[in-house]
Amino acid sequence: MPLEIRELVIKSTVVPESGGNQDAGAAGGGENASGDKETFVNQIVEKVLEVLRQKEER
Repeated sequence: MPLEIRELVIKSTVVPESGGNQDAGAAGGGENASGDKETFVNQIVEKVLEVLRQKEER
């Protein structure tokens, strides 16, 4: 009889915005936000690839 284990782990971090005016930061920080987004996506891709490698080893 096959054994199926289902697990869902969701982690979240809430960081308050610094500064008084959020609109000015969004307009002026487009380049930095793009870099942060790219770094975040790269981290997610690495984690997904790591999980896939672990599944192949089993």
